[in-house]
Parts: sequence; C-alpha cells; structure tokens
Amino acid sequence: MSTTSDLDFAHSGTDVVIVGGGLAGLFCALKLAPRPVTVITAAPLGEGASTAWAQGGIAAAVAEGDSAESHAADTIAVGAGLVDENVALQLAREAGPRIRDLLEYGVPFDRDLEGRLAVSREAAHSARRIVHVRGDMAGQAIITALIKAVRATPSIKVIEGYFAEALLTDGGSVVGLQLRQAGVAISRPITMPARAVVLATGGIGHLYAVTTNPVEASGLGLAIAARAGALIADPEFVQFHPTAIMVGRDPAPLATEALRGEGATLINGQGERFMLALHPLAELAPRDIVARGVFAEIAAGRGAFLDARTALGAHFAAEFPTVYESCISEGVDPATQPIPIAPAAHYHMGGIAVDMHGRSSLRGLWAAGEVSCTGAHGANRLASNSLLEAVVYAARIAEDIGGREFGAASGRIDELPMARNAALGAAQEAELRQLMSGNVGVIRNADGLAAAVRRFAAMEAGASSTAMLNMATTALLVSTAAWSRLESRGAHYRSDHPAENPALADRTMTTLADARDTAASLSDTARRSRPVVA
Repeated sequence: MSTTSDLDFAHSGTDVVIVGGGLAGLFCALKLAPRPVTVITAAPLGEGASTAWAQGGIAAAVAEGDSAESHAADTIAVGAGLVDENVALQLAREAGPRIRDLLEYGVPFDRDLEGRLAVSREAAHSARRIVHVRGDMAGQAIITALIKAVRATPSIKVIEGYFAEALLTDGGSVVGLQLRQAGVAISRPITMPARAVVLATGGIGHLYAVTTNPVEASGLGLAIAARAGALIADPEFVQFHPTAIMVGRDPAPLATEALRGEGATLINGQGERFMLALHPLAELAPRDIVARGVFAEIAAGRGAFLDARTALGAHFAAEFPTVYESCISEGVDPATQPIPIAPAAHYHMGGIAVDMHGRSSLRGLWAAGEVSCTGAHGANRLASNSLLEAVVYAARIAEDIGGREFGAASGRIDELPMARNAALGAAQEAELRQLMSGNVGVIRNADGLAAAVRRFAAMEAGASSTAMLNMATTALLVSTAAWSRLESRGAHYRSDHPAENPALADRTMTTLADARDTAASLSDTARRSRPVVA
C-alpha cells in the first residue's frame, strides 16, 4: 500500500477508484489485488467508518444445525414484504466463504472450547448465528485486520484527507470524481479521471440529531450518485436502533443488541418491562417495534432503560467491554444500574440501487455497503446482516471489475455547476438534523413530512457549501419517499397511516428529479392554501 497527501490526481496510475475506507471499500480493494486500485478516504484509515463502531458482528449460518435457508427466511420475515428473496438467499449462502476470507485477513473471531466459531443470537434470528470478537468488538477488530492487510498490499494506493464531492460524467457514464481536501472549505476542487468508481461511503445517520453513526455518515455518496442521475431505492426506510445510550454524546454510544440476546431487559422509570405487552418476542422483537416501544415510553415521560443487572451483573465488563466503558465514562455502572436509552438513527436500508453484481444504473459506477441498496434488507434490516452484505457485495464487485479491460477514456467530462465552496454553517446543519429527527424520524405524518420536504428543497437550492448540498439532497430523497409511502411498513411508520397496506408492497425506485418534482408540488400546494390577506 502506498499513501500520499500531495498527488498528481490526474495521473494516479489506476483505472479503479474506491471511495470509502470502511469494510466494503477495504475488502473490495483487497479482493481486486493485484489489480491496481486507489482508495479515497476523507478520514485516516480506521477513523470515520461505521464498521469500526459495529458491536454485534456478522450474521452467518456456520453453526451445526443452522442453514442459509433459515438465515434467508429470517431476513425475509423481518423485511416486511420488500426483501428480494433471491438476494437474501444468495447473501446467506455466501456468508461462509466471506467469513473464511476475513479469517485469512487476520480477523480474530471468537471460538468455543472445541475451536469452532462461537456464535450468539440477536433479535429476530431463529438461531445463534452471529460471529463476533470479544462480545462487542467485532467492528474494530475487522477494520484493524483489514487495514493491516491493505498496508501489506502494494497494488493498493490510499489517498487520505480527501472526499468526493461529485461524480463526473460523460453522457450516462461515470468517468471520474471531483475531490476536495477534507476540512478545508476553500480548497480548490481536484478532478480525478477513473474508468470504474466504487462508492463505499457509508450511510446517512448523521443527518439526524440523535444517531449512533460517525459524522462522516452524512449521505455524501448517495447524494453525489443521485445528482449524477443514479436510481435510488427505498430511501424512506431508516432503521433506528432502540438502545442508544443517552449520556449526552454525539454520536450516541450504542448498547449492542447482543445484550438483549443475553437476557437484558427493557424497563421504564417505574421498573416495568414494557415490551412484554407489545410483541410476543418482547425485547427480541424486530428493531422497528422495539424502537417505537422505547420512543413511546420516553414520549409519555416514563423514560426507558436497558437493565442488564440480572442477566450480566458483575460479568458485564468482561463480556461487553465497549458498552461498559461507554457507560462508566459517563457515570453509569451497567452492572448495578439500568442504562438510560433512546432510539437513534442507526442504519439506512435504502441507497443507490444496485444489481447482484453491485452495478448501479450508471455505467462505470458500482456501490457496496450501506450507501447501496441491494434488496436484501427490505423495509427493516435483520440484525448483523449489514457487515455480511458489505463483504459479499464488495467481493462481487471486485470479481465484476477484475475481469474487465476498460476502453480508452473519451476525454470529455460534463461540466459541474458549482466549483466554489463555503464552510458548512453550524446553525443550518443543526436545523437540518433536528428537522430530520423531528419530522422524518421514528414516527412520521403527512404535515411534518411535507414541511421537511419544502425546507430541504430550499436548502438544496440555496446551498453554497458542498457539504450542505449533499446533506440536503439526501434529506430530500428520504423525506419525499417517506411522504409518498402512505402506509406503515417496517422501519417506516406513519401515524396518519398506521397500517400496512398490501397494495403498496413494492420497493421504492426514485431519482433526484422525482424528489424535486414532489417538493415543487408540495410547495405549490402550500402557496395555494395560504389565506388571502386583504
């Protein structure tokens, strides 16, 4: 691996560029070796990637008595009617080989006394099939191992400290990137030609005021793909993790679902287990149901807490060191005290629509990880399927690109409308995040969504900062799709349409042009409804 901070981007010596230094991006780069590849990452490797924060692990039917078919069935059941069943089955079937790849790259997955992979159970899984590292340290262990492997691979060039603010196109094909130095708003944009671009930029969680995601998860990849004309799938489906630890930190630390898998319960301020009345699986119900249950207790003023005193007690620190440290650092001892919690934006089921090979609707553009939408998650992601999806599709993309010989570049790049940049305004960023949490959050309704759509459209149209432009573009895509889905399904809950409508059991396929049309229509309706003042 070579790194650089001062590079001739226009002659970087590779035709394959991967944007993102998380699991999907690094795994794809390793799988492409020995083909030369350049990885672009805004933060130093190991920082800014949601993968490093993942606590649960990777879902894989590797234990005796389990099967890929059972894993796929659980995925389909949780996805609320929108999971592509063939995608789910193939994903589950490729889990074993991808786990073996990670082991070869040095990931120290936990093993039992007989040397087999140790597995745990998480919500809505019918079997123990989560492979993990020291209970809640899988994400960090995976990233650490992959970074070491990348650094030992000479065909991988890593450019740190730059982010992709736009895709460059030639007609309907992606032919490069416009980059800018991270943290320097007035830096000049840099053009980087590429014959194949892989977006692995992560999710959108930081568009919300309460999230478990790092600041880099602000929807950049989704926005630049949408502005280039890519088809976007299922953007309304945002998963809220029900047990973010509420100790005043942004992002909020996560209390892994594995805690509930080990017997921790959810209680309110009166000590009552409120999930018993809401679902037969109680604390192990699908995340959307648990998130709404927690949200309701908080809204009613009773508060919500995760209680592991009986299930783990004195063993908490040894079994879940990451969660333990997050609590202890803020004055909460989870061995003897209930942990204060709230739902937080955690994972985006929607994203850039891709096929079984990770190809987007634009020639020359692939996507993997949370920025993509494969159809595997439907309306609600099954726990620990995200890291599995990332490695499976990263490997598929590498295979798809690896055998290609790209033709000569045309030399023509479509002009971009905005090259100047301004610093991201703190007040406007806070407004957008609060509006997403309040109006496009756990519980939604028509009036709140319409107000959000109109405001995001205005923010997008008036943005002088590329960071705000990308945030507003993604917020607009999510909110317009949520406004258009007149039902409640999976993680998308409408209080004005609380039932699931079988007639609407179709995935959303949209574009930025569609979102802008919806916003314009809502703005026209709002103008016509204003009273005339004499």
